[in-house]
Amino acid sequence: MGVFDVFKKTEVRSIENPNVPVSADNFFSLMGWTNSQSASGQIVNIETAMGVPAIWSAVNFIAGTLASLPLEVYQGRDKVTAGIGGWLDRAVNPELSSFNWRKYTYEQTLTTGRSATLILRNNAGEVTNLVPIDPAEMTVQETTVDGYPSRIYRTKSAIYAATDIIDLTFMQKNNQIDIRSPIMTNKDVIGLALAASRYGSKAFQSGGIPPAVLSGPFNSGAAAKRASEDVANATAQLAREGRPVMALPAGHELKSIGFSPEQMQLLDLQQFCIEQIARIYSLPPVFLQDLSKGTYSNVEQQDLNFVKHTLRRWIEQSEQEMNLKLFGRLSDLSVRFNVDSLLRGDLKTRMEAHATAIQNGIKTPNEARETEGMESKLAGDDLMIQGATVPISSQGAGDAPTE
Repeated sequence: MGVFDVFKKTEVRSIENPNVPVSADNFFSLMGWTNSQSASGQIVNIETAMGVPAIWSAVNFIAGTLASLPLEVYQGRDKVTAGIGGWLDRAVNPELSSFNWRKYTYEQTLTTGRSATLILRNNAGEVTNLVPIDPAEMTVQETTVDGYPSRIYRTKSAIYAATDIIDLTFMQKNNQIDIRSPIMTNKDVIGLALAASRYGSKAFQSGGIPPAVLSGPFNSGAAAKRASEDVANATAQLAREGRPVMALPAGHELKSIGFSPEQMQLLDLQQFCIEQIARIYSLPPVFLQDLSKGTYSNVEQQDLNFVKHTLRRWIEQSEQEMNLKLFGRLSDLSVRFNVDSLLRGDLKTRMEAHATAIQNGIKTPNEARETEGMESKLAGDDLMIQGATVPISSQGAGDAPTE
């Protein structure tokens, strides 16, 4: 049974702050997960961070790519098409497609640092549905089951055992319970990107003119205030009309007290922020639409690097977590992401790979046709091999003398 009724009688409190019950409405605010001030003075949380185009692009790119991969179930080497093998890649419950479930799951992992999915089973113990849980409404605590350390996952309405939750994390803390959010951990870098974007917007709002101080023979504070307002209005009008010159009365002087975007190297700063965010998510910069250093050859290599070193990490973690929670440690059933589908858009490479596999007896023609969504052929289930490729020991066998 997924719910531990015994725990409902006691209040569960956070490991990091035992004085804060997880049932409190402001639990995550008290834990500092919702807002945090960066060194630049910008308030960083999940919502503000998603306003940084590089963060938006990184999260959508990784989550969308992983969600688009076919998710297949195998028993040993045989593909399973019944039960969970029939619906896992299509719809994880009657109201949620597999793509949307996985995209939501990875979006939460890449932003909050954790995602959780509840596993529903029938009376026979078979998995029937998967239901995602909002990580902002859940906390994880330590407990013991049969004398062994374990975890419980608590929401405001129920408590679940670890075996009933698919738990994906970006990075765990030392206690292996709490997690590190990539956004909140790197709040200073993200705050810098927010500050650079907002400063650029403000600069263009004022026509690119930095803040200034007006000096002159003012007789009173009210006169100084009126003069500064007149200069501000004149500056705004010049910006609207595109005129570069403004006249000042005799004896008055206007001095800049801010820096222009060029002096602040604003473009270089924004470029630096893109590179830092690419490092956070282990993404080559070209996938954040930064082609400043991209060439034909290195973009292709970065594409391979993305599959080998970024996607592989998420695929391995997801497969092992799902295999453990869905089927158990000793089951011969397994979930596999079909990475071959990444070549779907490259027809030439895909056809060359099929031809090589068929000619060397690795795939049957029908297996290649199934990958392409084509109907099988009657003579397509046999492994093929080129006629000229024969064992070396057979060479000259026909010339052996006979008695």
